[in-house]
Amino acid sequence: MRDYLKWHDAYDDPDSDLYWPLRKVQAHIRAVLDEVEGPLRVLSLCAGDGRDVLQVLAEREDASRVRATLIELHPVLAQRAREFASASGLTNVTVRITDAGNTSAYAGAIPADLMIIIGVLGNLSDDDVRQTISTAPQLGRPGATLLWSRATIATERNAAIRALLAEAKFTELDYLEFDQSEGERAALGSARYDGPLQPLMIDRQIFTFLR
Repeated sequence: MRDYLKWHDAYDDPDSDLYWPLRKVQAHIRAVLDEVEGPLRVLSLCAGDGRDVLQVLAEREDASRVRATLIELHPVLAQRAREFASASGLTNVTVRITDAGNTSAYAGAIPADLMIIIGVLGNLSDDDVRQTISTAPQLGRPGATLLWSRATIATERNAAIRALLAEAKFTELDYLEFDQSEGERAALGSARYDGPLQPLMIDRQIFTFLR
């Protein structure tokens, strides 16, 4: 298994493959917060230490209108997120130490205005990718923004993800690819949910991380 604590430390290294994507994700988060007025819900799947969301909220005067729920199974990373939120005075942040692959993790935290699925899809089987994307409409309200990423050498898999999002009534807003080390490419996508509000199917396992 990947050392996720060491992996997250690479976000602070300007020479790492993770530095650029984090800044791009945060730029998208800022754009959504600037665009949506009033109370706003953010939902982050497999959130890690939550720095993509929390660093943005910590710099904003209107952070109190944002209710953010971070789902993370790793207890050390989840505790880091809690400590950062507390130290930054972010009182509307909830960190749930639970499996984001089970829909029960999202009860009471949806429908979201911003759904973040970063660093997830590249760790799933093709079947689980399909299930995750087909379930995403249950997590957001109509008009919600979804951010996703996937690192892959075979870029046609990203094309498949984009097609699955379109089938699930997501309209693509942005898509960027960039080179990483060892010939690998990474992608960051943004899409708007243009379908109807859907009820959440409780206690459904939609994905499991590959080992």
